[in-house]
Amino acid sequence: MDRAKHIFTYAETLDGGGVERAQLRLARGWIEAGRRVTLAVGCTGGPLAAEIPVGLEVIPLGGRTFRSLFAVPAIIRKIKPDIIFCPGSYYTSIALWTRLRLGSSCPPIISKVSNAMRRGDHPPLFALGHSAWLRTHPWFIDHIIAMTEASARDVFETTRIDSSRVRIIANPPAMPLPGSTIEGLPERYILGVGRLVRQKRWDRLLDAMPRIAEPLPLVILGEGEERAAMEARARSLGVDLRLLGHAPDPLLAMRSAELLVLTSDYEGVPGVLREALSVGTPVVTTDSSPAVREIVSSARFGTIVETYDGDALVRALNAWLRPDAIRPKPVLPPGADSPLRYLELFDSLMSGAHSPARRLGRRAVPDTPLPPTEVAATGPAAP
Repeated sequence: MDRAKHIFTYAETLDGGGVERAQLRLARGWIEAGRRVTLAVGCTGGPLAAEIPVGLEVIPLGGRTFRSLFAVPAIIRKIKPDIIFCPGSYYTSIALWTRLRLGSSCPPIISKVSNAMRRGDHPPLFALGHSAWLRTHPWFIDHIIAMTEASARDVFETTRIDSSRVRIIANPPAMPLPGSTIEGLPERYILGVGRLVRQKRWDRLLDAMPRIAEPLPLVILGEGEERAAMEARARSLGVDLRLLGHAPDPLLAMRSAELLVLTSDYEGVPGVLREALSVGTPVVTTDSSPAVREIVSSARFGTIVETYDGDALVRALNAWLRPDAIRPKPVLPPGADSPLRYLELFDSLMSGAHSPARRLGRRAVPDTPLPPTEVAATGPAAP
């Protein structure tokens, strides 16, 4: 069987998003397996620059805006990769642009779903437009990667793509980084990990903090445009907020936190939940994605609250802060073999690569067989 010897992928910046972090982990695995990997990125600076794997070929696009990615088709035309990997939902418009520009000479495009396909934050007209956009995906994407079964079902129902063109592959798990430290952690604290952007709705957590029975500092690892607004809100509420910026190894903070909290409007498959559970830290999360209930699959792992229910959020925080609350045993995350599973898919597309449908696929029905998934431990790790 032919091999995908050269894989091309792209990103806007290396500012610390979960999509780009997973992208670099995958690239590392592909390089270790002997493949050539090229990353086109708008700006090569940023916190994730330190995580660029040895051997990754980086092409700087000279800008920090999404617009810089419109150079991608010209780069692909020049370097002629075997496969194009679109690392997340945010980037699918560039996949469409590339297909339109390159036409029949475009290499196979594999795209990973990184956000919920149906988002509750969209007003009705925008939601209709977004639904129509999702139904165009089978035309320009050869294969879609979902990270859980619930996400795959969401893909079927929203894009109407055939199940043979969807795989379930988890992100590679986070690994401890030897020598990493995080300065400024208090003795006891509640933890949030994620970008400081509106999607994460840190305002919900800030509003809940004055209402919990035991006042604790709130530590958030991440950066973003909401920093100043969050600091002002914390001051007005009297919350001890510690914004410690990007952390190369958030597992350090997760391990010693009382609990990890995620209050997003929407997510894809929130890796921070799996990371916290991997070190035995309970989680409190909004129902921001169909995948949340697959990750927090038992009440012993944490609590899922309705997205807009502030009272339920406070009750959940108080429950896990009780002295008699039992921390979960560490849960082994899936995804250790994910880079190799991607390569199996890439290689399969080299011989008789699938051409995207020029018409919309059939709508998935409830009994549509799920695509093959990895075999990995998802329950408590063996003692």
